[in-house]
Amino acid sequence: MQIKFFGIFAAMDSLTQVVLGAACGEAALGKKIGNKALLFGAIGGTIPDLDVFIGGWIYGNEIDAMAFHRGFMHSIVFAILGSFLFGWVTHKLYDTGKRKGTTNVKNWVWLYFLSIFTHPILDSFTPYGTQLFTPFTNYRTAFNTISVVDPLYTLPFLICLIVAMFFNRKRTRRTAWVKAGIYISSAYLLFTIGNKIYVDTVFKKSFDKANINYSRFSAQPTIFNNILWYGIAETEHNYKVGFYSLFDTNSEVDTILTIPKNRKLLNVNHPDIKTLTWFSNGYYNLEAVDSSKNIQYIDLRYPLLNPKDINTSLFRFELKKENNRWDMVPFDGRRPSSEDFKKFTERFYGK
Repeated sequence: MQIKFFGIFAAMDSLTQVVLGAACGEAALGKKIGNKALLFGAIGGTIPDLDVFIGGWIYGNEIDAMAFHRGFMHSIVFAILGSFLFGWVTHKLYDTGKRKGTTNVKNWVWLYFLSIFTHPILDSFTPYGTQLFTPFTNYRTAFNTISVVDPLYTLPFLICLIVAMFFNRKRTRRTAWVKAGIYISSAYLLFTIGNKIYVDTVFKKSFDKANINYSRFSAQPTIFNNILWYGIAETEHNYKVGFYSLFDTNSEVDTILTIPKNRKLLNVNHPDIKTLTWFSNGYYNLEAVDSSKNIQYIDLRYPLLNPKDINTSLFRFELKKENNRWDMVPFDGRRPSSEDFKKFTERFYGK
């Protein structure tokens, strides 16, 4: 199933959400139930991403399933309703035997609210986009400050929580380590916001210097880091793309590539294509598939792997049409070339 492809992206940041949820669980109930609070918080932090699997069960069309991910289960409304439901159920199951009276419903509701609510809030800082305000609007909040996977956010946080687990729940050192993890990760998130503000000015200045008459542009960090950034500007007939590394000696984009817009391969007003267009915030392109009536849909919000090759976009779907509906061909698992990855790595270290 194509949903497995999107499951890869959900799984990639699942560790981050587990760590954040565990910290929320500790903050809510750590002094009462110790390490079990970390466990239940981790479970709460995972709940919103179950929409990857639920969408696969509900929908027979993979485009519909993709649109469902980071939808209602990542909304503020779900965080409120879900915290009461899961809090009440967990309290009923937990408040038995020797544990009777050690916790109350309010404790569990608070644990689940913190762990569920912080999940989509953090997701909103990634380029993927999160429908925070569903069901009132399908607007996708995406601040584009941090990659879906960034080890510098996750690993120090994880280490602090692991250390905290070895201290008694009533020890101040346990609390200190948990707070350290929260403070370090929050400080790094603030750092990415500052980077975003700075990098936006770099791309704007570079596009203006190149006399590119663009209607809008977007900049976001590349995968696994906050050093190498990718920017895309939209013009009437083309997209202009480039990379900038914080290690670059000059505060401007050195090479700007042109990607001609292609909208003629299918009816872009078809409801399924409009869903994909909404998903990619209008930054997309179309390519024919050799010896097939299928079409490649390329989401250009995400960077090229090779900064000098416009044909190395990573986030692409092969579409097929059946019974007047477009659907996705199962992901074939092909890996990017080592040479393209080498070019990407070289660009990371700047020019």
